[in-house]
Amino acid sequence: MKIIRGLFRDHDFRRFWLADTLSQVGTRVSALALPLLAVLVLDASAFEVSLLKTLQTVAFLLVGLQVGAWCDRWRCRPVMVVADLGRAVALGSIPLAAVFGVLTMAHLFAAVFTAGVFTVFFDVAHQSYLPRLVDKEHLVEGNAKLRASMSAAAIAAPGLAGGLVQWVGAPVAVLLDALSYLWSAIWLRSIKRVEPPPPPGRTMRADIAEGLRFVLRHPVLRATSAANATLGLFQSAHLAIVVVFLVRDVGLSAGLIGLLSTLGVVGALAAALVARKAADRIGAARLLWISAVANGCFQLLFPLTGPGWRLTFYLVALFGTAVAITLYTVMHASVQQALCPTPLLGRMNATSNFLFWGAAALGSTLAGITATLLGLRPTLWLAATGVLLSATWLVLSPLRTLRAITPPESDTETPSA
Repeated sequence: MKIIRGLFRDHDFRRFWLADTLSQVGTRVSALALPLLAVLVLDASAFEVSLLKTLQTVAFLLVGLQVGAWCDRWRCRPVMVVADLGRAVALGSIPLAAVFGVLTMAHLFAAVFTAGVFTVFFDVAHQSYLPRLVDKEHLVEGNAKLRASMSAAAIAAPGLAGGLVQWVGAPVAVLLDALSYLWSAIWLRSIKRVEPPPPPGRTMRADIAEGLRFVLRHPVLRATSAANATLGLFQSAHLAIVVVFLVRDVGLSAGLIGLLSTLGVVGALAAALVARKAADRIGAARLLWISAVANGCFQLLFPLTGPGWRLTFYLVALFGTAVAITLYTVMHASVQQALCPTPLLGRMNATSNFLFWGAAALGSTLAGITATLLGLRPTLWLAATGVLLSATWLVLSPLRTLRAITPPESDTETPSA
């Protein structure tokens, strides 16, 4: 019981976790509901669906580095509250337009892009807030518990999304996401702990340059950021077209897609629950690159999916990648947070997000073009190969010879692996 509860004894962490949990369910519902809405309601093409995915992430490329500098000058909790409210309004406009019969792809693009801008602020602040809320020795546990929420959402949301889309329509599913952001804002506002005032910044250019130099000069952070960018490019290409592939090539209904996804990602919850114990036994540094390699190997099973018994490939791939990417995400966040001094957290996270989501925006667009020219299945093969190759950055880095990461003795010094 002690291992399970841990940080849940901390009232403020518990509020932070509650804010994150239902919001994750809503986000996961929209992740499936938005492309299904585009395909089934607005008859979108594969390129339009991939562009929708691009607009969800392109804001990281446009303003990601600036947001990192701002978040190092501001307290994180108010940033997250405002971002949640902004996303609620942006996505809430979609079901409202659908009710009045005026929903178009242009409206969908605009709403998704606006929500994406607020997501940049939220994600950078969210990743920077945990080390301000808990001690660094509890980062793996904190990240594992937050990832467990994401995994539970991944289990519940696809079936919920598929059922909602099939029974009451995709706009209602998107409305659920908008309401989940309101829930998150309420719980974040209830946190009692006061963040210390951030140190004064210099010019925007100097702050951004300092964050970039820190990441690019550190041998471990440089490798993790390069791996993350490569992963973002190819994983986003996969995600941009996989729903279209399942609907049009495999012939699955929205409800069945949701059900299969729910069965497949049970592994993510299991992985999140054992992440701390696995890190203690194997070492966070070692587990990071092992999980990256495993993720790429399982990804190669997705293009083998087909009707009938070949759906087994999809289930095995989804289960395996869910386990691997969960362990990878927990270790990746914990390693980066442990290595980074608090004054640089926002810019470090922004640099990592800039590289990952900037590459993701490019990957989504390229997936739409490639799928149009070569077909959906060949594009999935290219994406899977790229995901496997992304692990090369980690295997060839100092992480290969490390077991664990030692945090800096001082919160202001530049740490080393």
